[in-house]
Amino acid sequence: MLDNSPLQPHLGFGLGLRREHYDDLINGHAAVDWLEILSENYMVKGGKPLYYLDKMRERYPLVMHGVSLSIGSVDPLNITYLQELKALAQRIQPKWISDHLCWTGTQGINLHDLMPLPYTEEALDHLVSRVTQVQDFLGQRILLENVSSYLSYQHSTISEWEFLAALANRADCLILLDINNIQVSAHNHNFDPLTYLNALPAQRIQQIHLAGHCNKGDYSIDTHDHEIVAAVWSLYAAAIARFGHISTMIERDDDIPALAILLDELQIARNISQQVLSENIQLQQAY
Repeated sequence: MLDNSPLQPHLGFGLGLRREHYDDLINGHAAVDWLEILSENYMVKGGKPLYYLDKMRERYPLVMHGVSLSIGSVDPLNITYLQELKALAQRIQPKWISDHLCWTGTQGINLHDLMPLPYTEEALDHLVSRVTQVQDFLGQRILLENVSSYLSYQHSTISEWEFLAALANRADCLILLDINNIQVSAHNHNFDPLTYLNALPAQRIQQIHLAGHCNKGDYSIDTHDHEIVAAVWSLYAAAIARFGHISTMIERDDDIPALAILLDELQIARNISQQVLSENIQLQQAY
């Protein structure tokens, strides 16, 4: 039976779990409220990854984040993958499970990339059906993340933000809002990132990702190997102003620094959130 309970309580401010930080995190760290794991790294039968994962579970709330669901593909859903995903969820009892609004392969071949979708009514109908099947199989709502993109389809008839909003409402799923990806795509496709934010249903936003990217002048690349830039921090402030207190985490996937450096960035996120929420309260009181 599908769990239709309200949004999970705010978890605070977390990090993506990376093996470089296992030892620093294993005994608990007061500055980290929760951890996001990459699901596929732990969909194994045993070994050190699961050993460390069990240790982390004793100390932190966990959420699962995948890259291989390929929800937008026209291939049949991968039942073996879903079974392994569900088994991992049963083992660690995550607060929620997420993946990406994209396709990652075709004809059984995994491209190991997050490919954007054509935004059409036909694609929307297809996605609603597939998300419904996945949620029924897992017995809970999933989160879908907006991806960064570098191309668009000429036959798209719906904006990305309208597509994501419609999908979340029609399939009764939730949204993992990646602020960095909005900024990257806005630069690459020349749209206002605030237009994206303002089109999304606030009641569907469960989690926020923050990350760094590389600006190449005419285009940006979502690299996840840089510090978070000023434009992303500004967009994050706008997101908190619109959506309120949302569980927020930082992703770093390459050139991973010492934990202390990421904790400094995490504190910036805390400060921004606290300041924006405080200003909102003051405005409400003024009226």
